[in-house]
Amino acid sequence: MSSFQHLIIILFSSLFIHFSQADVGTASHYGPPFIPTECFGGGASQFPATNMFGSAGEGIWDNGAACGRLYEVRCISAAVPRTCIPGQTVQIKIVDRAQSSVSRPSTDDTSMVLSTTAFQVIANVSSSLINIEFQQV
Repeated sequence: MSSFQHLIIILFSSLFIHFSQADVGTASHYGPPFIPTECFGGGASQFPATNMFGSAGEGIWDNGAACGRLYEVRCISAAVPRTCIPGQTVQIKIVDRAQSSVSRPSTDDTSMVLSTTAFQVIANVSSSLINIEFQQV
């Protein structure tokens, strides 16, 4: 085996391991008002300056342990073709619980609800629900 083939196998294995540790779920989106949040109350400083944040669905809420966690998220499919933006990922910070957020999500009972700003990085915002792959970072 050449060193080039060996390198390709190592790179492919690294990519496979990375994606095999991710979870699959669904995401919706929401807009303001965002305050107060279940995680951090009424302070505006809880939100990243990039507006890349979201609310945890019940599957990742973990009795509030999800607060402040960072997730890398990518759109993998949707009911409407060409909804996902290929090759795009977004890193979000969990700031709230989806079930009790002040602003209601575009679709209930999803794995996470992304701010509209974060959602539009990975998908067409006219869609209310997408299938995602996500991983805590």
